[in-house]
Amino acid sequence: MSCHGRVLSHSIMEVRLVRRPMTTSTPSTPRPDIFYLYAARALRGFGDGFAIIILPVYLLAIGLSPQQVGIVASASLAGAGLAVVTGLVFPMVGAMTPVLLLAFIGTINPSAGDLGMLIPLEHALLTQETADRDRTSVFARYSLIGSLTTAAGSLAAAVPEFLTAGGFDQVGALRLMFYGYAALGLLAAVLYSRLPRDHMRAAIRPKSALGPSRTIVYKLAALFGLDAFAGGFVVQSLLALWLFQQFDLSLGAASAFFFCSSLLSALSFPIAAWLARRIGLVNTMVFTHIPSSLCLIAVAFTSNLTAALILLLVRSALSQMDVPTRSSYVMAVVTPAERTAAASVTAVPRSLASSISPAIAGFMLAGTFAALPLVVCGGLKIVYDLALLGMFRHTKPPEES
Repeated sequence: MSCHGRVLSHSIMEVRLVRRPMTTSTPSTPRPDIFYLYAARALRGFGDGFAIIILPVYLLAIGLSPQQVGIVASASLAGAGLAVVTGLVFPMVGAMTPVLLLAFIGTINPSAGDLGMLIPLEHALLTQETADRDRTSVFARYSLIGSLTTAAGSLAAAVPEFLTAGGFDQVGALRLMFYGYAALGLLAAVLYSRLPRDHMRAAIRPKSALGPSRTIVYKLAALFGLDAFAGGFVVQSLLALWLFQQFDLSLGAASAFFFCSSLLSALSFPIAAWLARRIGLVNTMVFTHIPSSLCLIAVAFTSNLTAALILLLVRSALSQMDVPTRSSYVMAVVTPAERTAAASVTAVPRSLASSISPAIAGFMLAGTFAALPLVVCGGLKIVYDLALLGMFRHTKPPEES
């Protein structure tokens, strides 16, 4: 999840395909291999969409506490393994220890964000042969596909309720969804294996390690780590858990809400690309992110379900605009030879940092002020945004120079 972001990564390295000549396509005519990458991203997004909602429901149904759900979420984000293994084996266990182990070695990702060992590779592939003026649009399209399919997957999270009405017990219905998740992992693996070997080699083996851009990349990595640590307090699974506990939200209602949330995020990506061309990448990241964090903090002090959902939807419409702009900015401020290394150096701290905070949030959810994770998340993200603006407002990508 990134539910299939780490799926069968070793099999990708072993694929033997005929070398293709490099092309000079633009985003209006994407290279054929990019279609495979987009399709794999779509499968991962669909799996993300239902898994982030059913995960806390399933864990509570088999007897885990909110604290344990938070620990499982942390282990899920820290782990690196195969979505297929996770989907097939996860439904077969019912105790805390094996659930924790499978969450670590599998790929159940409680976050709607795209974290995983394949993300740097995908980013490097996306920027090959892409002109500076088109780079942000390419990342916006990539993120748009992920959010649209995540929205569709959110609707699929209501399937267990229909199955339960048809005679299935709740746990059995939820287990069927995990088997579907495994099937999506297999399909994504097939699509990744279709990526041509010459492009894979170029992306996996950068021409050089970090050189002249080392200082910039390390600063960005530290800031992105702070952002990911903050986001870990309100990963989608824990947000769903809070809504279930705070407002007794049904699985079907949660499915509809997260569908709308993902749809709004998807619609924001083309707007982010448009906005970045006018006010710049850093300004787009910061001045859309801060209002979204203020909305999240406001939700923590709202006792009305309708008001809370509206604020969360406004947040969804703003909070993800930094995703394509952030990826584009990293690729822009380093040399082409450093891009894969830069993507990896900035992605690893995000993955590690995001795996720490869900466990802390799980204990907060069980405390007297269950909305504390929302406040902590929003506050830390505002600190990140102000630091990013202060440190990088004068570091312009080529298209803004």
